[in-house]
Parts: sequence; C-alpha cells; structure tokens
Amino acid sequence: MKIVENTDILIIGAGPSGSVAAAYLQKMGSTAIVVEKTKFPRIVVGESLLPRSMDHFEEAGLLDNLMQKGFEKKLGARFIRGNEICIFDFSKKFGKGWDWTWQVPRADFDLALTEDLQAKGVDLRFETEVIDVVFTNGKSVTTIQDKNGNQSQIQAKFIIDCSGYGRVLPRLLALDTPSQLSPHSAIFTHIHDVNRPAGQEGIQISFDIIEREVWLWVIPFSNGNTSVGIVAPTTYIEQLSTNDSLQEKLTNAINASDFYKKRFGGLPFIFEPKHLKNYSKAVHKMYGDGFVLTGNSAEFLDPVFSSGVCFATESGLLAAKLAYKQLQGENVNWEQDYAAHMEKGIKVFTTYVKEWYTGNLQTLFFHQPEDPDVKAKICAVLAGYVWNDDNPFVKKHDNLIKNMAHFINMSKE
Repeated sequence: MKIVENTDILIIGAGPSGSVAAAYLQKMGSTAIVVEKTKFPRIVVGESLLPRSMDHFEEAGLLDNLMQKGFEKKLGARFIRGNEICIFDFSKKFGKGWDWTWQVPRADFDLALTEDLQAKGVDLRFETEVIDVVFTNGKSVTTIQDKNGNQSQIQAKFIIDCSGYGRVLPRLLALDTPSQLSPHSAIFTHIHDVNRPAGQEGIQISFDIIEREVWLWVIPFSNGNTSVGIVAPTTYIEQLSTNDSLQEKLTNAINASDFYKKRFGGLPFIFEPKHLKNYSKAVHKMYGDGFVLTGNSAEFLDPVFSSGVCFATESGLLAAKLAYKQLQGENVNWEQDYAAHMEKGIKVFTTYVKEWYTGNLQTLFFHQPEDPDVKAKICAVLAGYVWNDDNPFVKKHDNLIKNMAHFINMSKE
C-alpha cells in the first residue's frame, strides 16, 4: 500500500479535544488532517461542561459560533441528599475565570464544533477508522479505512490522539494501565421533559444522591429534553433489575429518587439507554516519540464533577500548542510541559472523586452553617480551575478535604 498523503499533524477524533486542537492548528497555519470513526451527530456522554473549557474554546477561535447555538447556560450545580441541598454558584467561586458554561446535548454540540472546523477549512474526514500506526524515528505511517472499506495511508510528523473512549493509540501501543478508582458504571438516556418546572428549578443541573456511592444526574437542555443517568458501583448497577434490561435498570433508578421520580417517572425514553461499564481509564504514559494522548484517550475519571470535557479541551489545546512548537524546531519537554501539567489537574480531581465516594466531600458540601470562603474555593475546583495553586483546595487537595471532614464529624460527636 502506498503512502498517498502527507501532513504535519494527524488528529484522531473530532470531539471537543480534537476540535480544539484542529482549530488552533488551523489558526496557526499548520497542515492537519482529522479522522473520525463515527458519523456526526452521534450520542455520547459528557453533556455537562465546566467554565474552564470556555477559555479553550475562546483561544481556539470556536467560541463565537458556539455562542449562536442557544445551548442552556450552566451557572453552577446542585447536589441533593434527601432534604439537604447544596448549590454552587460559579459567579461566587474563588479566583478569576469564567462564571458560567453550558449543559449540552453532545450530538448537537459536537456537530456545531465540527461544522465550524469545516467552515474554517479544516480537512476533517468522518467515518474514517484508524487500522494501524507504525512509528519510525518519530514520524508515523497510519493506515486508515473509510466507510466503504477502502484503505489508504497518511504519513505525519506528529499524531495527537483525541479518540476518547475509542482509545486508539492506547489500544494499538498497549499503553493502558489500571485506574486508581474503584469500578463504577453509568446508564443514561434523554427524556422529553414535559413536567419541567418553570424558572431556574426546571433548568438546574442536579446530582441527587440516592446512596453514598449512588447518584442520579439530571441535565436539562434548551431543546426541552433532559439527560437522566444513574452512576453507581458496577455491582449495584447489575442488581438494579432481575434481567439485563437497561430500560428497567434506569427506570428503577429514577423511581429510587424521591426528588425526581414524580418529574420523570413513567415518561418514555427518547433512545435506548446507553451503558458505560467500568468507565475509569488510565495510561502508563501520555506521550511518546511522535505522539501525544489527550482527553479520555489518556485518562477518564468519573462523571460526578463533569471533568471529562474540561480535561479534553485543556489537553487538546496544550497538545496542539506544543506539537506546533516542536514542528517549528523549538525544544519541547513533553514530560514537564505536558504530562506534569495534565497529571497535576488529574490528581486534584482524582482526590475529589475519591473523597466524594468516601463521603468526606459530601460532609463538606452539606455541612451547616456554610462557610462562604470554603465553598468559594471548592467551587473554583468544580469550575475546572484545578491548576491554581493560590487555592488551598487545589494545592493541599490530598489532605485538606479529609482533615476538614474529620474535624466536622468529631465536632458533631
């Protein structure tokens, strides 16, 4: 098979990470080809964004188009535990940064991103699958296959893997390693929200805690539909019904929510529920000679704090910047400039996910009376600003939550 094309950078995947990377490279005048296995629009998890991603969309030149689409504004997040309610308002967070973002049907959101890329002249190819990659002295030859089964090859100076759950290079290069997090799974669908209350209550994104490690997400969209999903230990998910029916499992989960069963109980599902089993993933290295991994292709933690798209756009933009610099002949220290940066943010959110499931973070969320200073600093983390060491809940994440929860519990005793 002959090499029929050459490009500076090959981007695998056209989700938020790949779109941000491609838009930045197009703006800088670098030649890039984006290959995407699926056909858009397509349904995918990750419908709740974080304010930090707005910085990335803006820098990549994608924000103006997104602003015209009318997606539902996400001003914060609500956590519910029985009769207790904790609301985080992004406008009251610690430090600088965006005060809002969006909650989006990803099928529409990702389509809007790729349509903007194509309007900008990006070479984007849907229904094109990566079959094989061979690296030689930092350059790569990638075999791709289109929807008709025709194969061809692309030679690239660098590859940015933004393949998300497809995990193309981790799979081909055996880069996967066990996640630090315990096995959890999720089931979700969309519901036509005919019982949606008027005002803020109807559009409030919420996380309803059914048990300490079991929670329901509710993400209302501007199109009148709402995403509803259950997250729990995999063993709990398996026991939600006597058979393997995802419809029955999700129905039973909705009915277990005292807060939401009246709003959503008995309503039909728009599509067959999607099942993400043991979704947490990790790799033993994020880069190599001639490639870098971004977003979910590198690490996926847990949907509880909506960090997925934030890490995708943070890593996609940074990877594109560093790859461009390297191809311009500048020295790039991928360990320091990329891996260490991403791992820092991942460690912060990993702590928050772990302490959520231990119950320590829930203790802080629902403690009364609220401490506005503590809440503002935690809110900054939940907004995605996990690289700001001025925030002690970032800098001392590995022990501060645990210690504060211990103090609160001791004071109650």
